[in-house]
Amino acid sequence: MPWREPLGVDARLDFGDDAAVMSDMPRLPNILLIVSDQHRYDCTGYSRDYPVRTPHIDRLAEGGVWFDRAYTPIPLCGPARQAFLSGRRPEALGTLWNVGSTLKIPAMEPTEYVWPRALQRAGYRNAYIGKWHVHPEHGATAYGYDAYVPTAAYSAYRQSHFPDVVMEKDWMGAVDPVPLEAARTHWLADRAIEYLQDYTADAATPWHIRLDFPEPHLPCQPVQAFAERYDPAAIPPWRSFGDTLEGKPYIQQQQLLNWNLEHHTWQDWAAAVARYYAIVEQMDDAIGKVLNRLDELGATQNTLVIYTSDHGDMGGGHRMMDKHYVMYEDVVRIPLALRWPGRIQPGRTCSRWVSHFLDLPPTLLEVIGRPVPSDFHGRSLLPLLRGEPAPGWREEVVATYNGQQFGLYTQRMLRTEEWKYVWNATDIDELYDLKRDTDELHNVIADPAHREKIADFRRRLYHILVREGDGMMKGEWIRDQLLQSRKR
Repeated sequence: MPWREPLGVDARLDFGDDAAVMSDMPRLPNILLIVSDQHRYDCTGYSRDYPVRTPHIDRLAEGGVWFDRAYTPIPLCGPARQAFLSGRRPEALGTLWNVGSTLKIPAMEPTEYVWPRALQRAGYRNAYIGKWHVHPEHGATAYGYDAYVPTAAYSAYRQSHFPDVVMEKDWMGAVDPVPLEAARTHWLADRAIEYLQDYTADAATPWHIRLDFPEPHLPCQPVQAFAERYDPAAIPPWRSFGDTLEGKPYIQQQQLLNWNLEHHTWQDWAAAVARYYAIVEQMDDAIGKVLNRLDELGATQNTLVIYTSDHGDMGGGHRMMDKHYVMYEDVVRIPLALRWPGRIQPGRTCSRWVSHFLDLPPTLLEVIGRPVPSDFHGRSLLPLLRGEPAPGWREEVVATYNGQQFGLYTQRMLRTEEWKYVWNATDIDELYDLKRDTDELHNVIADPAHREKIADFRRRLYHILVREGDGMMKGEWIRDQLLQSRKR
């Protein structure tokens, strides 16, 4: 039997009077959802950018649809996951920071609507394996999952099997000395496989399994077999590494000081980036184990498989660490692949603007034939997956940020075909001409030639945020910054 956490009394809260689907309805698809933590878009083989090998993620992309303009609604772990479960922007929920931060921000309570409960009511068996980061007290079984394997279970396993192996938290990473099968990536994959085997034994009941890897979040700790695949001397510098940060918000320079990075050269960074590549490939290998077992169980044909990440990682991009206080492509653009044999045309790349954690919830509800709540902030991806027209699809994508490590810091991004505008409420704004400056090195916000464009971007951003329940837009001081362009 799979590893199980006992169900709490709140595991199946009833949020509607609709019963499970009738037995004579067509067989609903299984849903395998794989989510990683801090995986950059450009660190996938399918992006054809930096030399990272991800053959199994590539396999999903080749067998389905790859989205090359998928963006996170917020580049921060906890709020991103809460937005994903609820289908709403974190600002509308009031869940702005990670749980456990210095300032106490409410976490999303189990009383909120979450789409996994709709799957439960439709007759699905739901299991959640891996990183949670939604609520400090309530686990996944309080939000529509029947079973939950937390990362704490891996910690207990590791302590009992390798009590003498202690990994220091060096943010630049290290090599994990345990065997591959004992690494967290593969231990979690094995727990997912246990649920695959258990759930597929009942061919009449659809299932949803979410496998949430904490990787490749820093510190990156690949096992030796993968660490040795990437020579630091052969890792090319990020194209943005030479950024001087001149003419940019003060807090970006402060980031370097807080992380003690201001004097780091590429030689200082190369080994850490090599370990990032290595842990990405190691995670991909674990994904391959799960996909192979799905094939062996004969369940591939009726399973929608999704791979994505909550957000990206600076990892030395623009010389910075982690993901805070910036809206660079490094952290907001993410990989997204969906495969559904026989239902979507394989081998296509979709270049529509996608806000993945807002668009996936209505997609999943439409897949199982359930109503989409009117207060969702995304749109179903099914027309894009089928290659159908999608009239009125968004012409831009928006991401938000509210501060974390160094305090409050309100940031909102609007990304269009050629431009990125970033509103920084308490610092200078940012404007990048992505047609001429693909690596976002030159902030042209002060160029008078762009004055009308900036005013238009501010108005567009304001109206989107008002429509999607961003409480920051209620103040007249904020309104004047955006609607009247009263801003540096």
